[in-house]
Amino acid sequence: MTESPRYSGQISPVGDGQKGRRKLTDWVYEELKAAILDLRLRPGEPLREAAIAERLGTSKTPVREALAWLERDGLVETEVFKGAVVSGYSRRDLMEIYELRELLEVAAARDAANDMDDGARDKLKLLSEETSRALGQRQRKRLSHLISEFDSVLFDNLENRRMRALIANLRDHLVRIGRMTEAIPGRLEVSVKEHDKIVQAILRRDPDTAAEQMRAHILSVRADQLERLDDLPTDTATTL
Repeated sequence: MTESPRYSGQISPVGDGQKGRRKLTDWVYEELKAAILDLRLRPGEPLREAAIAERLGTSKTPVREALAWLERDGLVETEVFKGAVVSGYSRRDLMEIYELRELLEVAAARDAANDMDDGARDKLKLLSEETSRALGQRQRKRLSHLISEFDSVLFDNLENRRMRALIANLRDHLVRIGRMTEAIPGRLEVSVKEHDKIVQAILRRDPDTAAEQMRAHILSVRADQLERLDDLPTDTATTL
């Protein structure tokens, strides 16, 4: 079978064992979603059903269904004459996403300071220490991973289930936007310091300061990303 040059090296074919372990459409969805979040499939890149199906070793039906799910998630959009493409972000998109992020995560930080159990607090403390070490050793990939883990510990332990679900719905977009703008000079370093202030407030069980520091962090990230909006990668960028 001839591989499509458009997708070669970007998404991996499924093995027979994986096909038998879970529903094929679910698998295709997860593979495409991971490629989009990891920027192996860039904003604006066409998503041709036949090429993806050939690369993954499936029929076009699960690919078509997976693309519909990704469009529902806001990670894919349909353009006239082009069909499905990986979605990008406009200034309005970023403003709307960060408006929601501020509402949800400021409240989440306040709740964490009030209600987080000792085990989760210990994890946050350890993460903060590991992140500072990684920053000192200039381990950028590890820093990025630890920052994502910080979000998981903080938000997955919330008592409010509906808040957890809403934050989870935003997380895919925040992860992708963050990866698009990791190269902003000093952004990772600033985020580490801002996260530490949030953690320290949570450890002190100080909800007002935790909320204040979370808001300051969100507004800081938003300002940097809006300033660099025109530099966000497109389908002409080199595939990672």
